[in-house]
Amino acid sequence: MNRILKTTVLAAAVMSVAGVAQAREQINIVGSSTVYPFSSFVAEEFGATTNYPTPVIEGTGSGGGMRLFCNGVGTGTPDVTNSSRRMKVSEFERCVENGVTDITEVYIGSDGIAFAQTADNEPMPVTREQIFLAAAQLVPVDGELVENPYTNWNQIDSSFPDREIVIVGPPTTSGTRDSFEELIMEAASESFPEYGEEYSDIRADGGWVDGGENDNLIVQRLTQDSTAFGVFGYSFLEENDNVLIGSSIDGVDPTPDTIASEEYPVARTMFFYIKNQHAEEVPVMYEYAEMFASDMMIGRDGLLRDIGLIVPTEEALDKVQADLADRKQLAKEDLE
Repeated sequence: MNRILKTTVLAAAVMSVAGVAQAREQINIVGSSTVYPFSSFVAEEFGATTNYPTPVIEGTGSGGGMRLFCNGVGTGTPDVTNSSRRMKVSEFERCVENGVTDITEVYIGSDGIAFAQTADNEPMPVTREQIFLAAAQLVPVDGELVENPYTNWNQIDSSFPDREIVIVGPPTTSGTRDSFEELIMEAASESFPEYGEEYSDIRADGGWVDGGENDNLIVQRLTQDSTAFGVFGYSFLEENDNVLIGSSIDGVDPTPDTIASEEYPVARTMFFYIKNQHAEEVPVMYEYAEMFASDMMIGRDGLLRDIGLIVPTEEALDKVQADLADRKQLAKEDLE
């Protein structure tokens, strides 16, 4: 072999090694704390049953995850983001502005927002309107909107206990907060003509306490403070049903059946989003995604059902798996 040919072969080998070195086997995932337990379960199984490292998952909240995911394409940005709500049109537009133009949406199932307290208390059924009056910044009094004057639950309804209003919930970066504002606050505000339009501003006088992105911290707060109610995903209520009880909302108890049927008024859907432009750099993300969307995980008898996920119907799961196999590209009109 002459020197030129040797040099050419060596250069090709170096370029090949460099190309391999650029590939990343560890998947970078961000997003919803509500989806986190399910994503983490899949990640652990993926690390244990394949030759790839366990994916790294950071609980940033749905909104925080979308911001990181949509920052651009490349090694410094996430491959996947989890969300306890669907991507917003504004988030999709920001993704496109930053060059994230090829995204696949994967629906994984449903969840409900629990309004719960420590099991040391008596059950306290509530309506969305009553939660609204406890949590809103401005409330109607004698036909006018005023700063929320309610400090105790019995001021809202005389049948409630004389108990301080303390609601520990997620911060504004959380998909659970988004869902709470939409499904409870905005929906309930329509019952009060004083607003004239949907209203969702949360009080800032101590009646509502941001409990952080990690729903487990909210659960811990409730076990330490029997006065407080917590707002978090149903799966956390199910995991802690030995110490917590959920309130019925509008006469419907939070259960897998009522959430799946959407009879429970605060049910929502959950997703993860894949950055297809990382396909060459992190091809392993598809193997993880296919495991997540498999019958083994989110099928009728899937493993994630055992830890609180309300799994898709068989028809919905077939579509999820087909869209994932086709790397179906999310379009703006899908979100409108």
